Amino acid sequence: MKNILILLVLVTFVTNIQAQSNTVKGKVTQMDSPLSNVQISIIDSETATKTDANGFYQISAEPRDVIQYTYPGLNDVQILVEDVTRILNIEMSQEIHQLDEVTVKGSNRKSQNELQQEYSYNPNLIKTAYGILDSETAPGKIRFLQENQINDVGICILDLMKNEFPGVNVVGDCVYGGLIYIRGLNSVSQAPPAVYDVDGQVLTQTPTWIAPAAIQRLAVLNNLAMTTRYGSIGAGGVIVINTKASAYSRTVDGKPIDYAKVKNNKYDNSALNTVDFNEGRPNYLIELLGAGTEEDAKAIYAKQIKKYSSSFYYVLDAYDYFSNRWNNQDFADMIVEDNKSIISSNPIALKSLAYIYQAQGQFKKANKLYEDVYTLRAEYAQSYLDLANSYRELGLNQKAAAMYMRYDYLLAEELLEKEEQVKTIMDRDLNNLISLKGADLVSTDRVNEIKLDDDFKGTRLVFEWSDSEAEFELQFVNPEKRYYKSKHSLVANAERIQSEKRSGFSSEEYLIDDTLRGNWLVNATYLGNKSLTPTYLKATVYYNYGSASQRKETKVFKLGLRNVNQQLFSVSNAVSMVAN
Repeated sequence: MKNILILLVLVTFVTNIQAQSNTVKGKVTQMDSPLSNVQISIIDSETATKTDANGFYQISAEPRDVIQYTYPGLNDVQILVEDVTRILNIEMSQEIHQLDEVTVKGSNRKSQNELQQEYSYNPNLIKTAYGILDSETAPGKIRFLQENQINDVGICILDLMKNEFPGVNVVGDCVYGGLIYIRGLNSVSQAPPAVYDVDGQVLTQTPTWIAPAAIQRLAVLNNLAMTTRYGSIGAGGVIVINTKASAYSRTVDGKPIDYAKVKNNKYDNSALNTVDFNEGRPNYLIELLGAGTEEDAKAIYAKQIKKYSSSFYYVLDAYDYFSNRWNNQDFADMIVEDNKSIISSNPIALKSLAYIYQAQGQFKKANKLYEDVYTLRAEYAQSYLDLANSYRELGLNQKAAAMYMRYDYLLAEELLEKEEQVKTIMDRDLNNLISLKGADLVSTDRVNEIKLDDDFKGTRLVFEWSDSEAEFELQFVNPEKRYYKSKHSLVANAERIQSEKRSGFSSEEYLIDDTLRGNWLVNATYLGNKSLTPTYLKATVYYNYGSASQRKETKVFKLGLRNVNQQLFSVSNAVSMVAN
């Protein structure tokens, strides 16, 4: 496919990174209290400073620099500087110490980054919800089952565990479910059954849906020093499972796993709906909403713009208000035009406005903004994806294919950072374009030859966020009112955040098949973005994905109020959830 379309690729690549030194400032806290004397440094540089008595700091940094925050007893934080980075407010978290730090072997301990690099070839490592454990330095014995020792004849983990570990008892079967007792059924303490740590998610249910062939590494934790961090549910021991590619396997019949079934997680309807979600509205918007007439609203705007003339968030709110509340598109467009100077050079502002235009169906306006973002950020993978999909919305399929292929070419030339998550989404979008619009690109008889092997059919959700510093949780509630949470934060997965920023990517997709028809709810909890500003979140819903009747719908949400679960939207006929 890539050879056939290679003539569509423009191989000219001009990087927009300029070595301009910027001042980055902010405040460092822990548990909402300011931290003084936090060591702040630029990695691989002699530039360094410390926070003052109130936790404030400032440091000179360039785009692509990595700022590291270090404080005794707390986890280090590393932030990649971008072209728009000006304010970084950092919340530091407590470091989890392993008991072996007090032994004479403490000098053998390695950092989590070092262990991550060794994981692929060191069989003594296992990934848990609390970091990577090394059997050589762990405060107890870890019993392993490696990939080459796993017999994939069995149907589920119950079959796999039988007779593999002395003293471990299996009750039940793969059809009706069962339990695993690490400490024996007849122990004096009557220990409860084991719990499961699967790719960082702690499950109380036995994960019988995971096929043995999908398990890369399995470990049994029985020592109290290693299981105490799991709390009371870990009293019976923990079985840690690392699946291949760190994602749940597909079931025996090839269907995606329903992530919402991995825990006893019953949804309690706690998310705030749009009507109740008023606390997050800024005062200026509350004042505008209180206007009795459109003329009153214009008078209020004329007064407010003098105060908020430097805030693109205000401009976008005012645009949205007059466009939707008073259906005055001309006045809304005038607001953007009059204030374009604070939008035109800011990629976050450009993307946020482009999201709004897409949700309104103003695809030409959105396309112009994505072209501007691409000019500013030609080294960002997201720029290629956004512009390619924008061309598709305009029916410019050859231009769209050219952008997908340009990204692929630059990867091959090692001019861009390669991340598998990015590649997966890019390949799926390109394959979908060829499947549905192949006649616009190549001769009809060649379409089937160049399509990738992507047989997914169902509903596809793609989330994109305007600010790469944004941290949030997405909650998916299935028709049976069970939920699955996807966490996008430094605390949950610092390596993932760093990976996204290195490659310049701010998207994630979820695939939903039709195994269980019904209604899915999608909620979000905003955790902030280190500058105490809102973040725009775009959700693109593809219905009947991969079929001739495929259609899509774009929704945009402004996330502002922190740590509150908010209802976003619902999707029909949504069932099994798989995150790539």
